[in-house]
Amino acid sequence: MRNDTIVSFDNEPLILVDESDDVVGYESKAACHQGDGRLHRAFSVFLFDESGELLLQQRAPEKLLWPMVWSNSCCSHPRRSEEAVDAAHRRVHEELGVESELTYLYKFTYQASFEDKGSENELCWVFIGRANRPIRPNVHEIHDWKFVSPDELDRDMAAHPDRYTPWLKLEWQQLRSEHWPEIEALWR
Repeated sequence: MRNDTIVSFDNEPLILVDESDDVVGYESKAACHQGDGRLHRAFSVFLFDESGELLLQQRAPEKLLWPMVWSNSCCSHPRRSEEAVDAAHRRVHEELGVESELTYLYKFTYQASFEDKGSENELCWVFIGRANRPIRPNVHEIHDWKFVSPDELDRDMAAHPDRYTPWLKLEWQQLRSEHWPEIEALWR
């Protein structure tokens, strides 16, 4: 079963932050992603099933940035006065139709441009959790989804890096090198 509720809007205000993650203002999502982008708070969620496979999503074709490209389980932005973990829980439900306990791991900043369409410029909080089923993807956010083994993702990302979003590549590298024991604890 797919969900067709619209959950993302170009005029929703994003939280502008400085390099220390202190709030410095608010700006529309559309404005935050123009040109080189404005630094704003975001989050990424990595959900694993009981066998240790990662849930990936292929971004919807109507996405302005990296449409039809594979990414982590869920990613988005907290709303004004919303804590990152609360936003992550909300968005996992809106995009995937599931509930999950989430564990915060780390945050980092990155900037990446997509063609001449715009950029991500984010201070991103990274969370992990267990995926439950069934997955009920939101058609406005997700074109396709799949579970992959970590080794399969490593191989395919090395062979075909253009199939994956820039933030997924950065986050996956850090998860594999610095946080793997915490991830393995999810299914052991």
